Amino acid sequence: MTDMSGRFPIPVVALSSVFDLAGRLGEADHPEIRLLRPEEIDDPASIEVALAWAPTENAFAAYPNLRLVSSIAAGVDSILACPSLPQDAVVVRIRDEEQALMMAGFAAWSVVWCHRHMGTYVENQKTRSWDREFRPVLPSQVTVGVLGFGLMGRACARAIAAMGYRVVAARRSDGAGEPGVELISGPDAPQRVAAQSQIVVNVLPLTEETRDLLDRDFFALMPEGASLVQIGRGEHLVEADFLAALDEGRIASAVMDVFRQEPLPEDHPFWGRPEILITPHKASDTTRSEILRQLAENFAALTEGMAPPGAVDRGAGY
Repeated sequence: MTDMSGRFPIPVVALSSVFDLAGRLGEADHPEIRLLRPEEIDDPASIEVALAWAPTENAFAAYPNLRLVSSIAAGVDSILACPSLPQDAVVVRIRDEEQALMMAGFAAWSVVWCHRHMGTYVENQKTRSWDREFRPVLPSQVTVGVLGFGLMGRACARAIAAMGYRVVAARRSDGAGEPGVELISGPDAPQRVAAQSQIVVNVLPLTEETRDLLDRDFFALMPEGASLVQIGRGEHLVEADFLAALDEGRIASAVMDVFRQEPLPEDHPFWGRPEILITPHKASDTTRSEILRQLAENFAALTEGMAPPGAVDRGAGY
């Protein structure tokens, strides 16, 4: 497929870390994109677009004319932190409504897991124990706090509210809300949400302001016996403080999908904690076809002098 200027197919360097993701992108090209591994590029100066995830420090250094760097997911923190990222390159991320729905479903399921103590039934099945004594409180009596109110956070809040829970959401600035969701904005919004939430669902982006947010002081604000659903970034969580909160009973249960080190090491203490349900960074995902469709769309907008729809505010970090 060729546009008026003959730009397509776009040669795109797919950095090695992209191909390490279980063959996620495969070998086939999108009609408007020709994916190339670094070793397949004869003229690095001809490359204007890169596709990346967790790039190495010098990943972009070989390509002096990069104009667009696309993440393969919603997160861009590792790309923005890369020392070789050109200052004038536009960074874009994936914004996928279907992926947001997957995230919302995972969040809603996790809230039910924590609220209804579903782990107890899993353990009871191992011993064939028919125990019906536990009586959970009603959803309307449980406040769920959602940290972050972008595409993902909004979808999560909407889904959780639809199940009858009281939902409060923290966002950086004022903006439109959702039916059944109370918004709290400002720099201290996460802490204000934590103070009233029996369950906190974290879907924040990783920025300098949110790094290490989930620490001892944060957990101290939460009601005793609260729960955490950690689906933002591993670097949000101060792991030692979290383990201390578990030991103290401040946090009673957690569903954790993201970690500072992935894969989670076999000797990591989280594995041995029955209060924690661990999933391997699979709360949501997008498809190869959608990644490449948005990449082509973003580059087309850039070449036409318009802001790409997936453009990231490098100052804000998302």
